[in-house]
Amino acid sequence: MQAVADRHLTLSSLLEELRKGGLLSEAEYQQGLNIRRQQSEVNLHPIAILARQNFHDARDPVRLLSEDQICEWLAQQHQLRSYVMDPLEIDVPAITEVMSYQFAERHRILAVKVTKDEVLVATAEPWVTGWVADLSHVTRRIIKRVLMSPTDIERYRVEFYQLATSVSRASSRHNGNTSVQNLEAMVELGKARAPDANDEHIVNIVDWLLQYAFDQRASDIHIEPRREHSHVRFRIDGVLHNVYELPAQVGLAVVARLKSLGRMNVAEKRRPQDSRLKTKSPSGQEVELRLSTMPTAFGEKMVMRIFDPQVLVRTFTELGFSKEDQRRWQQMTRNNHGIIFVTGPTGSGKTTTLYSTLKLLATPEVNVSTIEDPIEMVEASFNQMQVNPAIELSFASGVRSLLRQDPDIIMVGEVRDLETAEIAVQAALTGHLVLSTLHTNDAPSAFTRLQELGLPAYLIRSSVLGVMAQRLVRTLCPHCKKKEKTDEHAWKQLTAPWLVKTPEHVFNAVGCLECRGTGYMGRMGIYEVMPMSESLEPLIHEQTDHTRLRQAAMKEGMHSLRLSGAHKVAAGMTTLEEVMRVAPMIRTN
Repeated sequence: MQAVADRHLTLSSLLEELRKGGLLSEAEYQQGLNIRRQQSEVNLHPIAILARQNFHDARDPVRLLSEDQICEWLAQQHQLRSYVMDPLEIDVPAITEVMSYQFAERHRILAVKVTKDEVLVATAEPWVTGWVADLSHVTRRIIKRVLMSPTDIERYRVEFYQLATSVSRASSRHNGNTSVQNLEAMVELGKARAPDANDEHIVNIVDWLLQYAFDQRASDIHIEPRREHSHVRFRIDGVLHNVYELPAQVGLAVVARLKSLGRMNVAEKRRPQDSRLKTKSPSGQEVELRLSTMPTAFGEKMVMRIFDPQVLVRTFTELGFSKEDQRRWQQMTRNNHGIIFVTGPTGSGKTTTLYSTLKLLATPEVNVSTIEDPIEMVEASFNQMQVNPAIELSFASGVRSLLRQDPDIIMVGEVRDLETAEIAVQAALTGHLVLSTLHTNDAPSAFTRLQELGLPAYLIRSSVLGVMAQRLVRTLCPHCKKKEKTDEHAWKQLTAPWLVKTPEHVFNAVGCLECRGTGYMGRMGIYEVMPMSESLEPLIHEQTDHTRLRQAAMKEGMHSLRLSGAHKVAAGMTTLEEVMRVAPMIRTN
């Protein structure tokens, strides 16, 4: 009985099972019997070898037999659960403590979830159970097996145990003392010594952190010090996810290592610092990171913004522009003089829109210059200058300098004050195309915002070509989105007071392993494009009425942010809830 229980999968036995189960055609079964392992495949699991052959699933010839599909079918046959790894859900310290690396490697297994009473262990061998009793005895917990891709088991076993070892060894360097923290410096001074930032274990942790962020499509990495731990979080599709808890001293050393790589002043911990860093993603693409530190109660907090290397080559369709939005936007940006504003809160994609637009406008015949704070992405076709308060280089003084550089197109990172607004408008009036950003809720509010800064109405009328407000909405996961009957009340709430035909069906977020249970994957923009016109100009005066201006723009065809979002909901790209979450409700009467 024991021999049967501990029978390992072989290539021939796996092929036989799949043929009997109707997953392999007779022709591919015979082809599989003739597989000869390459030297590099000697240690590969039979499931991994078979998945490499690109055999078709005989039940659905369009699909190929992947490792996950084979494991899912085997799990059903053996009354087990199949499991697909989501690294963000894994508690690395907990799973690496329940068994040694040697034990996990010997049995080719990996713990994936640990609770007070149970340990969930991934294996690729449905018949092998000999190790279960030993592990249950040592952990004093119930052991439950799940079937998982052998390639994932091997990859994550090495990755997680290496990380746990690096954290443990780096942590042991300071003999368990509490770190020197801002609030506790007088108490702890001289008692603790953080690990060296160049220590090989700290280097390993930083390397893992960056590679992991690239794998998970993170846009930002947060390292946040607390009394006993440093929290590591990733922002993915606009939402923060907890990733790891480092011991406090290790967290400080990781921040020091990143500051060193970014050529910051490692000794200066009292003042915020900014820098940038270039590295490579697992696919070999160059990736730029912007580093920012801030002193907090328990040490330095660091945020790293990761810039997508492909962001500048996205088309307007990929950014989420409808055909009408794109026509209106291009109509504004084709002018050779005037000023255009993009509005929205931080993180609404304004910079991406401006860079994508400038990339198209930056032909060899024109000089494109920018003044930014800070330079978000370095682009060879622009002349970029960064604001530097230390030498009194502000947006306003920067634009004055740019005007002496024979520019055709100028991008001003943000209009924050009257001086910058005046010099940007003067540049627009003297024959330059100026693009800039403002922080307002919608497009018409940009005009009242400029007046609040102190800009006269006649200058606004004569210089502003138009305004575009935008937001980012999460797009539905294509693997699990579900068609449902439209909630008429919610739809009218989104599109009111404009009568838009209610679609019979919309798609809703469900959640699957591909999207980590969120129901969403990726983001796209919704836009409110408002070109200046002859009929709108008279409405901009010393007592501009925002509501009247908005109503007039709507009559000329401007779509509100919510209406733009409604079109994307009707097209099955996002959900009603997501649009209502990010797009403000605007009163029009």
